[in-house]
Amino acid sequence: MPVEVDTVRAVEVPTRLVHGPGAVAHVVEALGALGVIRPLLVTDPGVQAAGLVDRVLEHLDGPVLFDQVRPNPDIALVDGGAEIYRESGCDGLVALGGGSSIDTAKSIGVVVQHGGSILDYEWGHDPIEKRVPPLVAIPTTAGTGSEVTLWAVITDRERKIKFNVGGTPLIGPHVALIDPELMLGLPPSVTAATGMDALSHAIECFTCDYHQPFNDAVALLAIELASQWLRTAVSEGSNLEARTHMAHAATLGGMAYGTESAGAAHAMSQSAGGVHDCPHGALTARVLGPVCEYNVPALPDRYARIAMGLGVDTGGMTSLEAGLAGVEELYRLTDDVDIPTMEELGFSEDEIPMLARIAFEDPQTIGNPREIDVSGYEDVYANAFSRGKR
Repeated sequence: MPVEVDTVRAVEVPTRLVHGPGAVAHVVEALGALGVIRPLLVTDPGVQAAGLVDRVLEHLDGPVLFDQVRPNPDIALVDGGAEIYRESGCDGLVALGGGSSIDTAKSIGVVVQHGGSILDYEWGHDPIEKRVPPLVAIPTTAGTGSEVTLWAVITDRERKIKFNVGGTPLIGPHVALIDPELMLGLPPSVTAATGMDALSHAIECFTCDYHQPFNDAVALLAIELASQWLRTAVSEGSNLEARTHMAHAATLGGMAYGTESAGAAHAMSQSAGGVHDCPHGALTARVLGPVCEYNVPALPDRYARIAMGLGVDTGGMTSLEAGLAGVEELYRLTDDVDIPTMEELGFSEDEIPMLARIAFEDPQTIGNPREIDVSGYEDVYANAFSRGKR
């Protein structure tokens, strides 16, 4: 795999990682080191019902609870959370949950520091110039890697799209407490969707136009861990070893993102996720195989390396053959963990022209390793529908 030697690049990881069973007990220590006295605890009703908020409150006295997060968080949710932060005299944030809660907390931090609405900070609009208030992220799913990514994804329900906020270390959490015990018993469907999301981050960031050696390293390990342990995590929800490896895969996949972009799979899932309110990880998983199948001819050596990470015996194969064998293994994994079909996620084939158009308009299109236009997206979507038939 040739390395570009004529381009200056940067990697920034602003988050301190504390990981392992029981890591959540370090929340007081983390907040104390950051000088936080009155944090806003950002979470969702499902995390609250699962008793995980109580697990944090065992170690934390008197936070202001904001438990209104919902999947695919929107502008009103973030702006309302920022208002509660100010009115309550908070001086920091704790995010407890999946990507929705952590993205919400990041975005609340942006609004608190800069004013206005989170809509003002859609990527390419007003710049983010100040670090978010002290933020401790505690993931309860192994998926988005939002505990280390430099992005947040917010839904604009009026435009029926999702948009990115960030692309800068200024939005990154200060500390991530990665505790796989918080993930024990997560439902199989959530485990599968979030785990495939972690895998998609690693694959797309390893192959996108912005790949670089330091991100490649964590992406490859994330691919290996997810391919080896996701099936076990789905089938044996109380298996702490599997949960630990998947937690690592998610964080590594998040680190692979860096300050730049992914590719067509995320362009598709992010844009389509604004059309129908469905799980981001499941939607990304359903389009990942078709996108990789489309992309293999453009980067056969890299997709051959991915195939090896997925456990494929590539001996005697050309790079193209190995890459395509890896795609077939990816399809098998997607089916083995029972990812819903496009129809089950709420989409119809009649929507393909519209879905293709908005995917092409998504900024992550430019990172895809093979040039893709609206017609190309239509073909990939058609494949996603046909390969997902039950």
